[in-house]
Amino acid sequence: MTSLPGFEVPLYRSLTDPILLGGAPRGIAILNGTLAAALGLGLRLWLVGLIVWVVGHALAAAAARKDVQFAEVISRHARHPGSLSC
Repeated sequence: MTSLPGFEVPLYRSLTDPILLGGAPRGIAILNGTLAAALGLGLRLWLVGLIVWVVGHALAAAAARKDVQFAEVISRHARHPGSLSC
């Protein structure tokens, strides 16, 4: 296979890797942190908010170690009806 001059583009790994915050997907980490902050600051349940944040982030990071796109897979799975099972 020959390459044509001028038609090569460098593809950096940072363009294809998903964005993680502390090992968890970015959207889930932000959602988890917002929920924990609402519990801790809004309802003044400091300990409950801290526990929700630690447990939620640990679960999200553990799931991301198995599959980084687990949230997209779960949402796609939830949209399909159960009658399509084999």
